[in-house]
Amino acid sequence: MAIGDLSEAAGVSSTHLAQRFKELIGVTPKRLARTHRFTATVFPINPAEPIDWGDLAGGAGYFDQAHFGHEFRAFTGLTPTRYIEVRRRFLREHPGHVLDGWPLPAD
Repeated sequence: MAIGDLSEAAGVSSTHLAQRFKELIGVTPKRLARTHRFTATVFPINPAEPIDWGDLAGGAGYFDQAHFGHEFRAFTGLTPTRYIEVRRRFLREHPGHVLDGWPLPAD
């Protein structure tokens, strides 16, 4: 649901909705939506397979690959390519680790 539609359904302004949402949830609706879309996109990445970043970004509803790259850096501090390098190294160094499916290993 679009955030504008949510505020309309709740009968409040988008500003009021964002303020109350942040008070109750801890983040704004937009931030939560961005976080959800990003994690839903990154979690299924298999670092052992080739990745078509353009297809991945488009399939997740990002405007373009550059937009996805900006979001990626905002959430992880890494470029998508660097993230995969770090993730592959992490999995090589820690085979079978419980974080095998976790999308954000530390560098």
